[in-house]
Amino acid sequence: MAKKPTILNKTTIAKSRLFCIESLELQFSNGEQRCYERLARNSQGGAVLIVPMLDVETVLLVREYSAGVHRYELGLPKGKTDAGESFLDAANRELKEEVGFGARSLHHLSSFSLAPSYLEHMTEIIIAQDLYAEKLEGDEPEELEVIPWKLSDINSLLATGECTEARSIAALFMTLEYFKAQ
Repeated sequence: MAKKPTILNKTTIAKSRLFCIESLELQFSNGEQRCYERLARNSQGGAVLIVPMLDVETVLLVREYSAGVHRYELGLPKGKTDAGESFLDAANRELKEEVGFGARSLHHLSSFSLAPSYLEHMTEIIIAQDLYAEKLEGDEPEELEVIPWKLSDINSLLATGECTEARSIAALFMTLEYFKAQ
């Protein structure tokens, strides 16, 4: 299975402002052909998820409306990487827009795929430290509530039922392990 399937044909079957659904006609190394569908990127930019550390014990979460589940969720700040912007620059910009802080220290922790069988999308996970106050205008329709939370108390956060995004949960646990190893 070392050889990836050959893409015989790629067709856009639906497109919106945010999403592009592609149909991929694939041929596998054993000759089998299949048609797969995936949610493709609309642009060349990626995405970032930021773990803003107020201090070594306290992460800053944001409460914002999540249309997919039609409720307010607690999670980590996140956003798109703009054209020509590095993911570290995007992380610092999004942090300033959503949390009201910039970071003097940014560490790339990992890259995540939400559902690699269906999504082309990848998210870069960034730990932000040595924070300083700086607010930039964002694109959110309302001010986000910033909630400090003890990183060691992630299980209590999950018990509230307010934090259900897998990326945020995984990034929090990975950050906890990262700091334990320091």
